[in-house]
Amino acid sequence: MFLVFLFCWAEVILNFLSGIAGLIAILMLVFGQTTGGIVFFVIAFLISPVGLPAIAKWLIDKIDDLNDILKDFITT
Repeated sequence: MFLVFLFCWAEVILNFLSGIAGLIAILMLVFGQTTGGIVFFVIAFLISPVGLPAIAKWLIDKIDDLNDILKDFITT
């Protein structure tokens, strides 16, 4: 439960940071900083809900499944 709570707050913060990184990337591309713009787009992707938070959610689900399996093993 606690990890799910932390994950929800982290997702809100990372969404905000992803938006800022995306805007910085667009500004860098407009002003001719191609390499920096691409780097910021990659950073924005990683901290967006599709990047690292998706991996964290998958990991939390797997840990929860392992917890259920261990509970079933102990009680039977």
